[in-house]
Amino acid sequence: MCRVVDVRRAVLAKNDTLAGALREELAGRGTIVVNLLSSPGSGKTALLERVLAHTSARGVPTAALTADLATEHDARRLARSGVPVRQVLTGGLCHLEAAQLRAHLEGWLPAGTRVLYVENVGNLVCPASYDLGETLRITLMSVTEGEDKPLKYPTAFGLAHLVVLTKTDLERAVGFDRAAFVRNVTGVNPGVEIAETSARSGEGVESLVDRVLAVVRGAAVHRPAMAAAAHAVAHANTHGPDGDHALPLGDPAGRLP
Repeated sequence: MCRVVDVRRAVLAKNDTLAGALREELAGRGTIVVNLLSSPGSGKTALLERVLAHTSARGVPTAALTADLATEHDARRLARSGVPVRQVLTGGLCHLEAAQLRAHLEGWLPAGTRVLYVENVGNLVCPASYDLGETLRITLMSVTEGEDKPLKYPTAFGLAHLVVLTKTDLERAVGFDRAAFVRNVTGVNPGVEIAETSARSGEGVESLVDRVLAVVRGAAVHRPAMAAAAHAVAHANTHGPDGDHALPLGDPAGRLP
């Protein structure tokens, strides 16, 4: 069991190093990465279609990369927005990693791109632990999924810079308890902002784009307490209690900016 844990830590540590380098490289090119996480059926692709169109309409050079286990269906949908889109087929892998993202960006990402949206694999478990070199991590959840989801997937919600509630047009029909949802989100991620959206009605789309473009202009992002705690543990593991160098054990929650 210890060997399995050590291997996982080593994998995450290597991913964190690659992610940090990719973040610096893209920042030097003026590009921010927006990593979108959600479970299947959250309406992430439908919302991203609208977000891409609205971002591009403001004259901001935009691109998107979407990951799935199979089919290029989502890439075809997103391409209707008119922005450059690339599909990544993970071959069964339940998440993206920084090395994969870098490999798919090489020779493809258009020069001058300011915002790269990455639609991660539909899964709230595996992707939550992997830093992609993103500037902004957004976790999405629909009103149809249940108010307790943040409690069931604390890492996915606890490391988010922004939480987005989707399908709000169905809120009354499904009896969604908004107060309980907010309480559960802030319980795992104190101070995080919650944005409300509907891809069907367009509610909240412009506001969400405003938040992304503010980051493009240099606005600070929310710093989750969970990320800060994980970073402190990783630093202690790397440098030892007295500041001496120790073997890197990685960061089980992923280090985020």
